[in-house]
Amino acid sequence: MTYGFSKETNLEFKEAIEKVSAELKEESFGILTEINVKETLKKKLGIDYENYVILGACNSPFAYEALKAEKEIGLLLPCNVIVYVENGKTIVSAINPNEAMSMIDNPTLKEIAEQVAEKLKKVINNI
Repeated sequence: MTYGFSKETNLEFKEAIEKVSAELKEESFGILTEINVKETLKKKLGIDYENYVILGACNSPFAYEALKAEKEIGLLLPCNVIVYVENGKTIVSAINPNEAMSMIDNPTLKEIAEQVAEKLKKVINNI
């Protein structure tokens, strides 16, 4: 996968969510949204799906700088981090902001994306 950072972990699903949340906090990210895909698919479509959660993570100072540089950047915020189970294994992945921002020709955004990417890589590596 080239558009994100990913790692398989021996942690159970709920433990992985707790760990990634703590690691995000260490890197000054707050979690703005938490979408439980499994529950949503069951409720809306009656589909049984494996555990899958999307965390909308935001580092407010970087988000503010990005918004100052490009008002429409809100379309690509917040930084999504996912925790899911596949074939009995727990996977944690985070968006690579460098890839997300590559479609925008704005040097300031590229610089911000690089800094945020380093923080998100650190989060994933620490899981």
